[in-house]
This record gives sequence, structure tokens and C-alpha cells, in this order.
Amino acid sequence: MARLREAYVVSRPVYSEDSVAEDHQKIYRRHKTILGHVKDYLRCDSKRAKKAVLTFLPIIGWMRAYRLKEWLLSDVVSGISTGLVAIMQGLAFSLLASLPASYGLYTAFFPVLIYFFLGTSRHASVGSFPVLSLMVGAVVTRLVPDDGPPSNFTDFEGLTMDQQRVLVASSLTFLMGIFQLAMGLMQAGFIVTYLSDTLVSGFTTAASVQILVSQLKFVLGLTFPAINGPLSVIYTLERVFDQITSTNTCDLVMSIVIMVCLLIVKELNERYKAKLPVPIPIEAIMTVIACGVSYGFNFEERYGVGVIGKMVSGYDSPIKPSIEIFQETAVDAFPIAIVGFVVAFSVAKVYSIKHNYTIDGNQELVAFGVSNIFGASFRSFAASSALSRTAVQESSGGKTQIAGLISALLAMIVTVALGFLLEPLPTSVLGALVIVNLKGMLMQFREIPYLWRSDKLECVVWLGTCLGAILLGLDYGLAVGLGVELLTVIIRTQFPRCSILANIPGTDLYRNRKDYPHLVEPEGVKIFRIPSPIFFANIEFIRDKLVDAVGFNPLKVLRKRNKALRKIRELLKKGDHGARQKDLEDLFGQPYVAIEDLDLPTDISDLPFRMNWKANLPVTVSVPRVDIHSLILDFSAVSFLDISALKGLKMMIKEFIRIEVDVYIVSCDAYILETLHNCSFFDNEILTSIFFPTLHDTVLHAHEKHKDNASYHLGITQTKL
Repeated sequence: MARLREAYVVSRPVYSEDSVAEDHQKIYRRHKTILGHVKDYLRCDSKRAKKAVLTFLPIIGWMRAYRLKEWLLSDVVSGISTGLVAIMQGLAFSLLASLPASYGLYTAFFPVLIYFFLGTSRHASVGSFPVLSLMVGAVVTRLVPDDGPPSNFTDFEGLTMDQQRVLVASSLTFLMGIFQLAMGLMQAGFIVTYLSDTLVSGFTTAASVQILVSQLKFVLGLTFPAINGPLSVIYTLERVFDQITSTNTCDLVMSIVIMVCLLIVKELNERYKAKLPVPIPIEAIMTVIACGVSYGFNFEERYGVGVIGKMVSGYDSPIKPSIEIFQETAVDAFPIAIVGFVVAFSVAKVYSIKHNYTIDGNQELVAFGVSNIFGASFRSFAASSALSRTAVQESSGGKTQIAGLISALLAMIVTVALGFLLEPLPTSVLGALVIVNLKGMLMQFREIPYLWRSDKLECVVWLGTCLGAILLGLDYGLAVGLGVELLTVIIRTQFPRCSILANIPGTDLYRNRKDYPHLVEPEGVKIFRIPSPIFFANIEFIRDKLVDAVGFNPLKVLRKRNKALRKIRELLKKGDHGARQKDLEDLFGQPYVAIEDLDLPTDISDLPFRMNWKANLPVTVSVPRVDIHSLILDFSAVSFLDISALKGLKMMIKEFIRIEVDVYIVSCDAYILETLHNCSFFDNEILTSIFFPTLHDTVLHAHEKHKDNASYHLGITQTKL
């Protein structure tokens, strides 16, 4: 049963835009010039300086509101829980970056220190992220391959392979940080809007597939050099199947046991998170057990199991990045910077909405840029946020970045004092940790059926990005995804779903006539809705759709009528008056008045008679019938109009006017109307009076104007609404 609805009655005159301007004074605003905006941006006063400091140092804002007694214990517990996860993930993800495991602990420490002061998210857990680690690893193994000489850089002289790889990773991260910092200072945080959630989902899913394949050699205990570049997934799988008979059984069994235990406990953590005070740190527990078993039974010697080996103890002095590596990796660093920021911003946005605070995209770019520059100076690799780690920090009670600072201190303790205990840890265990942490990203495959049902173009973006990144690599895959996304935007705007509107009887509402069975389309009036911006790429498509909607081409009708006039003139010059006189009177609506010089203009408004083109013509020329007297263009969804489209629109309107069809434009945006005035859109044919504020105003105006024409009946009464 339909619920009762409130009714309203409005009695007012029929308004056009001109009459609205006459009855209601409009405020004409002066828009600032570019120079004015620059002056405002550079203006400095105490209030602006205070705002700048609070923006650049968000820690001041949340520290002033920090509830010491209520939040400190929660932050400490959360920091310990997150730190255990961050340590294990740092060790595991360093394998993806093709670096010694101990450098993963550096990434869990140095970037966090800077983000603590500069970051706007209170819950983001900063550190290594598998996608970025894999992208860094691709560059590292390209410049310092496993089975060949390294690149010919003078900065490599006297360095071991591990040291060369660390230099590549830190220099790449330093350049990545420069890009992020530069974008932040240039207020380029809006760039995140160009990477849709669908694209990011497809990209991270593809990255998870690449990561999964790259970890198979550790899980199976196989030995072969890392493969990067296009089709690397296929070539890696080929190597795996070629050596499948050489699988280390101990590595495989240990990996399976670790993965099963991790999956079970993580599922329990998720199911009983409301009852558990903190999530069970299963990664840390299994790592400790694996280290103990590996050391006690001497897996390295007895079963040939690969282990982490020598851990770096403490921290070395900072290093300077390599300019040679900058030159070689600039193309790689930019997409890594973009992906790192997009992932971090997406994670931060989820929890900022949940906890009702705001994050600043530009400041996040600055924070991660400085964090990566600082971390790279101490040999860490690319840092971002990880959803799994951030979820642990939030669900275990973390309130602010003090939890992140505690986790960083825990990583420092392990690096300085406890790192040697991790030396017997099998690399297969780290591979198993990586694979289990991919569960959330791999589950994104479930989005495909939903996207296909909801929006097929979005599904194409997801599949195109995912397949491109899997087959071509993450850098090229991101470019493919952006290309496919841009193509879908072009398709949506270049080929808009135009529609014909009709009236819901007894109301002032108009809807697509295909969507409702009992709509009334006013006779003699065609209402055409344009649901997109109008620009150079879609003006011809819109014109074709309009021609289909009205059922005739106005330019062809005009040419046919001019051709009929020329033939009529020829008949009159031959003196064939008697037999044709009555037909001509029917045609013109009054006795014919000769006009000596009739050209072939597109404008026939200067003729001294009213032509009745519905009458039977006395010549052998077929002129299409025009069954409408008014055409209404609904601009309510048109957000902008460029110069090229403006010219096409002007010509299209004139074509209808010249065949005696009144054209009206409804709900035109004030900015577009201002553009039309500035571009000399109006002349003696196209007047400002064709613009109306609402559809119903326009229909009623057309009804009043043509009420004496018996051949047109609108089917709409001018009632009080």
C-alpha cells in the first residue's frame, strides 16, 4: 500500500530566463583573475601562518586532543600487536624486493618516524607493502640480476651484490619520495581521483597473482633467478614446472603447515574480533616456532632448506643516493610513487570515515614523500600502508599514531638486539607468510560477477587492468588500466544515452517515455534530454540522435523546401497560372506574391507569406513532413560546453528555426549561459528568450503560443500545481 504523501500547490506565472531576470535581481559576481588567485595564495598573516603550521604538522592537532588516560594503554597494546605483524611482513616482503631480509625491518622503522609527525591518518600502519615491494624488486633484479653482471654504474665499484641491490632500492625509494613530495607541494593530491576503485582493485589483484607466482620458488625450495618484464608470470611458471621434480619436501611441508595455521587463526581472529581483546599474533608465533624447529633440527644442513642467514645488527650511517640510478629508474619511480600514494590514501580514507575525521591528500603526499626520502637515506625501501596491518592496528584499539611509533620501536629492538635469533628462519616460511597475506587481494576476483551485472564498462576496466598487469608487468599494466579507464570515460561522454521525455499526467514531472507506460508526450512538442557535457567529440553524435528523435533531418527539409520553391518559380515563369493557382494558394496560405530574386539561402524568413508545407505540393518534389512546432532541449545534465560544440549547437538550432520549429533550452547552467553570451552565440535568429528555467514552463509557453493552431494539441492543461 502506497504511503500518504504531502501535496503542494504553487501558482505563478510561466517564466523564461529573461522574465526571471526581469522580476528578480541577479547578483553579478566578479571572478578573480589568475593573478588575484596567486596573490591570495602568497598572502601571509598570522592566521594563515598558523593554519600552514597545523597543516604541515598534523601531530599538533591530534596531540592537543589526546586523552592520555583513556588512549595511551590502547595505543601501547595496539602498537605491540601491529609491531609483531610489521616485523614479520617486513622480513617477508623484503624477499619480494630481492633484498636481504633485515632491510625489511628498516622499512618498518624509519618511515614510521616521519609519518608520526607529518601524516594525517591516525590509524594507517606505515611500512612495506607487497605490491610496492614487487615493483621495487623488478627494478632491483633488472639492474643487478641473479645470473649476470650488474649495470655498469661507477657507484657499484667495490660493492657486493647485496650492497648493490640495497643501493638500487634505496636510490629508487629516494626518487619515489621526491616525486611524492613534489606532488604534495604542488597540491596534486587530486591525482588519486584518476585511479578509480575499480582500477585499483584490478591492479592490486594482478599484483597479488604476480606475488603468488614469485613466491612459489621459496615455498617449493627451488632455485632459479628472478624473472621480470612482460610475460614474467608465464616464464616463472614455466621454470617452476620444469624444476617441479626438484621440490624440497621439507620446505613444502613446512609451508603448507604454516599457511593452514595462519588461515585458521586469521579466520578465528576475524570471526571473534568482538570478543578478543587483541588479535592473536599468529605470524609472530609461527615465526618463533619455525625458527626454533629449524635451529633445533638443523634444517639448513640436514635438508638443504634455505634460511635467512646473517642479519644486519644495528643501523649504519646514512648513504647518499646514486644519480646514475636516478637517471636509469626515473620512469619506474613515478608509477611506484603513484601506486604507493593511492594505496595509502585508500586505506586511510576507510578508517577516517569510520572514525569521523578528515585526511588531507596533499599532506599525505608530503608525509609519504618525506618518509621515503628519510627512510631511503638509511637503506629502507618503498613504504606505504597495508590494509591488513592497518586493520590490526585499528581493531586492537589503536587511537593515534602513537601506536605506529610503538610498532617502530619494536622493530628497532629486533634490529638492534634480537635479529640474530631470526637467522635460522627458513625463507619458505616467509614465502608462506606472503601468500597468506595475499588472501584479501586475491578474494577481489569475486568482484567480477558483481561488476558485470552492475556496470559492464567498469568490469572491462577491472579485467583490462588485471590482465594487463599480470601479462605485461605492473608498470605497463597500470598504463593499460589508465588507458582502458580513459576509454570508458570517452565512451560514456562521447556516446551519451540521450532520451525523449514525456509528461506524467497531472504533474509537472517529465520522464523517459520508454520507462513508463502511461506518459503523455505533448503533440507537436519534442523534449530531448542530453545527459552529458557537450564538446567537440560528441556534438555530431548528439545531433544524429536528435535527428532520430524528431524523425527528420532539418537541413534536408530546408533544402527540399528551397528546391520546391525554385520549381514553383519555374512553373510561374512559364505562365502555367490557371491550373496551379488554387494549389499555390493552399501551399502559401494566401494568394501568391511573386518574389523576383529567390536565392538558395539557409534562411527563408524574408519571404512575404506564411507557407503551409503540409499541403500537397504542385510540383514533383517530396518535402518531408514536420509534425512538431516546438523542440525542447533539456540541458539539466549538461555541465560544460566547449567552443567547437557551441558552433555545432548554434548551427543545429538555426536549422530547426529555419523550418519554423521553435527551439527552447531548459535548465541551462548559469556558467554555460555566460559562456554563450561571451562567445556571441545570440543573433537575430537565436534569442535569449529561448532559455527557460523548467520543462513545464517551456511546455506551457509552447502551448500558449500555438493554441490557435488546431492541428496541434498539447494534451496538457495549465493547472495550478
